Amino acid sequence: MADCYLGVDVGSVSTNLVIMNDDLSIREKLYLKTCGHPIETLKSGLKTLAEKLPDNIKIKAAGTTGSGRQLAGLFIGADVIKNEITAHAVAASCTVPDVRTILEIGGQDSKIIFLKNGMVHDFAMNTVCAAGTGSFLDRQASRLEIPIEEFGGYALRSKNPVRIAGRCAVFAESDMIHKQQTGHCNEDIIAGLCEALVRNYLNNLAKGKEICEPIVFQGGVAANVGIASAFEKILGKKIIIPRYYDVMGAYGAAILAKEEIGHSGCKTSFSGFDSMDDDFTVNSTECKGCANMCEIINISINGELRASWGDRCGKWSAVYSFK
Repeated sequence: MADCYLGVDVGSVSTNLVIMNDDLSIREKLYLKTCGHPIETLKSGLKTLAEKLPDNIKIKAAGTTGSGRQLAGLFIGADVIKNEITAHAVAASCTVPDVRTILEIGGQDSKIIFLKNGMVHDFAMNTVCAAGTGSFLDRQASRLEIPIEEFGGYALRSKNPVRIAGRCAVFAESDMIHKQQTGHCNEDIIAGLCEALVRNYLNNLAKGKEICEPIVFQGGVAANVGIASAFEKILGKKIIIPRYYDVMGAYGAAILAKEEIGHSGCKTSFSGFDSMDDDFTVNSTECKGCANMCEIINISINGELRASWGDRCGKWSAVYSFK
């Protein structure tokens, strides 16, 4: 019987799953589009993993992270539920033990994490403007009718990247259109867009902070060689892209789950791959107990109320809480 660990990262754009061996190596990974349906996507991912894994695999612990970590944690019976900062830092430290700076860009947000002696000592997140995220690049790739997978290659072929205002997604797109109308080639425009995104990222998240090497770049956007090249050009420093850059959050969740079970010595709460057949329903109600009028989210599994959250006073979450 082989012991393994499950890590799940549910984000707004992607849902990632990792099966990790006892030696911390990754056995299986999945990168799926969430498409606004986190539980359905998670069910699909669990089904795929169940079909791939041999019968002698035993999941000893499971962990979740990402913006949908609580929902996913309840669904799979997670042993640990952690924020993205912790999960990404743990995964990066495991991959590059002396990492000092982590650059992470996802579909809807971006973050920078600073470590000292393997511990997070500072971080910043950007959830306000799309100009510093992967969705910005996706939109521009669609507008230029270029597959996003080829976007970075265009940037590397640029001879004279144009200067594009990158502080705002709306202004950046207007500036890009202007550059097209004045005759600049796609290669130079795309290289300019990559550099604009990097400037936006650094100005919003790293202003006044020292970016020390080793620097690890992870998240879905790390696949874009144009962005990685722009980081190296603007920072003047080498960028390390891990092998599993796209699922580092899920990898970190699996590592944290292994640590949790190791420390507690308890049996896992993982509900098994059969949980994909459970009837998982979500509904909301408005609490009228006070002037706050909190919107309460109620989670039921197979008709049984299992968790509630959204209240400020704990009236509901204190009674129906899974963690």
